[in-house]
Amino acid sequence: MLEKKIILPSINVSLVEKEIGDFIVKKILELNCTGGVVGLSGGVDSTLTALLAKKAFDGYNKIAEKKLELVGYIIPSHINNPSDTEDGRKIAEKLEIRREVVDLGPALEAFKTTNPETFPSQYQKGNMISRIRAVVLNTKAMYENKLVLGTGNFDEDFGVGYYTLFGDGAVHISPIGRLHKRLVKQIVCENGFFDIADKEPTAGLELNQSDFGDLGYSYETVEVVIEGILQGIGWDELKTHTQVKEMTAKDNEKYENMFGRVKFATADEVVDDINRRNVIAKRKSSLISPAIPEITLTF
Repeated sequence: MLEKKIILPSINVSLVEKEIGDFIVKKILELNCTGGVVGLSGGVDSTLTALLAKKAFDGYNKIAEKKLELVGYIIPSHINNPSDTEDGRKIAEKLEIRREVVDLGPALEAFKTTNPETFPSQYQKGNMISRIRAVVLNTKAMYENKLVLGTGNFDEDFGVGYYTLFGDGAVHISPIGRLHKRLVKQIVCENGFFDIADKEPTAGLELNQSDFGDLGYSYETVEVVIEGILQGIGWDELKTHTQVKEMTAKDNEKYENMFGRVKFATADEVVDDINRRNVIAKRKSSLISPAIPEITLTF
């Protein structure tokens, strides 16, 4: 049987920028808000989210009496690389948006009185940092009657669920939620942010952490696998699919070179892990809008 090729999507950058920008403005106007806030991590996803929102607001403000504003919040903790904070500042300056740096240190220290059990585990502590950051961002947004613009791309949020529930997932809208990481980088590069596109993705919640190190494979591999599923190829078939095997072989070699060991020896193991994480991603999505029971009401 002839192997079905997995087709990766392409985009017209100008068209997609307009579609996402119109979406952002529409949602803000529907709720009668004054604009949006975005957490600037110094990474490619938050850069693109801010870029698209600023372009959309600039276009809208030329014709509207009520002006929309974008605010960038840089919210580092002691774990974050200072260069990421500096990149966040530079991005805000280049986009000409109001920015504020909020040191998470004092807030994090305060949680030692309420959640001391979390601090011995770097993983749990990292997730708590993400949730505290979300509280700061959402409270800032509420104070100014703005929407929190999410920065999660399709591969991270909906492919493998690589985000903290009620942390960086606690947003009002997800402007880049249908873009694969590859397409995020493409748009950012076409807008001149080449250095940001080249940065190694990291959640910034643990020392020396990277997405690739945590997952054991690239977002490009996630894209191939998830697009395969969306195009009707089964999980078992993907384990022996030529494109998947080529991608996972490159990832495995890169991982071994970086960390001196093998995390996934075969394509089967990678596909199984993406499958496992994809199930979790769907469960996470369902929890954002919690289920409610059907009850009997008598009138």
